Amino acid sequence: MTRRFGPGPRLRGRLRPGADKSISHRAALLAAMASEPVPIRNYLRAADTLSTLAAVRALGAIVEERDEELVIRGCGLRNAHAGDGVIDVGNAGTLMRLLPGWLSFQSGESFTLDGDDSIRRRPVDRIAEPLSLMGAAVDARDGRFPPFTVHGANLTGIDYELPVPSAQVKSCVLLAGLTTDATTVIEPVATRDHTERMLMRARAPIERIRIDGGGLRTTVHNADELELDPIDVPADPSSAAFLVAAGVLVEGSQLVLEGVGVNWTRSGFLRIAERMGAIVLSELEPPGSFSEAEPIADIDVRHGPLEGTLVAPGEVPLAIDELPLVALLGCFADGETVVHGAQELRFKESDRLAAVVEGLRGLGADIEALDDGFVVRGSSGLRGGRLDARGDHRLALLGAVAGLASAEGVEVDGFEAADVSYPGFDGDLQRLSG
Repeated sequence: MTRRFGPGPRLRGRLRPGADKSISHRAALLAAMASEPVPIRNYLRAADTLSTLAAVRALGAIVEERDEELVIRGCGLRNAHAGDGVIDVGNAGTLMRLLPGWLSFQSGESFTLDGDDSIRRRPVDRIAEPLSLMGAAVDARDGRFPPFTVHGANLTGIDYELPVPSAQVKSCVLLAGLTTDATTVIEPVATRDHTERMLMRARAPIERIRIDGGGLRTTVHNADELELDPIDVPADPSSAAFLVAAGVLVEGSQLVLEGVGVNWTRSGFLRIAERMGAIVLSELEPPGSFSEAEPIADIDVRHGPLEGTLVAPGEVPLAIDELPLVALLGCFADGETVVHGAQELRFKESDRLAAVVEGLRGLGADIEALDDGFVVRGSSGLRGGRLDARGDHRLALLGAVAGLASAEGVEVDGFEAADVSYPGFDGDLQRLSG
């Protein structure tokens, strides 16, 4: 589907963006592992998160869907069953990397996971390595790609230092550690911590210690069972970021985004945007905070002039999904905007680093790829044109915002990919534009 956006008009009003995808995935998985039914309100009903509901059903959980909430009656921590078929993760990379953590300690069971063409290009060796060290076996195509099979076992705890910052790998190892005496994940650079917070809410024995250089050391211990109170999923800061960028770039805009999660491990884009001069007013959670609660706030956004900035590698994990928007803001900023340490973008639904550079350049940007990021030389903005989403939901949304801010508008080929994370984006944009 091709959809044309822009230029303009200004965006004004209040709305609540789509529900948080990362938290929705984790809520469904941990509820399926719990011993009692768990109500989940504001669960994101998008392609990726619906794949997670289908997966937990296949493993033995019962999912009751209602208008305002869904209720998951889990099969318990140690009682997932393989069934007869392959577990289809669709396009959901989070599901593909987190679910094996739970499956790895289902002793005597084997589970095969597969997905769409995009998933089949995304490596799983980063989770296979620690799970193998713990005693599970992971058989993958060519040693590192889906489809792959997880053979459950009685696991042994490990101390594992992440070779590359990844909340998904960290989460997989922590989930696997729930049946060990102690399993520790060391991350030299902090990544999003929704799994740790939800494990704390589920009364799992978990502790976190800050280490030199700003990293973290997180340990889980053996849990007999998980118990979760009702979960309210906040609005997704990654989805909200596209509306933030639109409000900053489109002259005359002023909008309030309500009920957005402002967990400090997800607020990197807002901090970068503010540093560039964007008028984004919100009470963000202080860096280093850790509690079971997910902080929520309203975000007040207005159009304003921008200055280029340098994004260092330590900032990248806290803004990984929003870095394409940093590139877009850089097109309209004075001076250079440079991002380093973002090589992880090459392993998303597309080679997102190359796709962002090529896509924005095709719209008139002065942008250059680096080995680990990009450099944008600010100008008067973007001419407009055509952008191929390449089946990547973030690129589809990027094209839409670029169109609003451009001189001539942008036609986004494959805009339906946006339904993976933000199926209501088009409607929200129309409400804000009147």
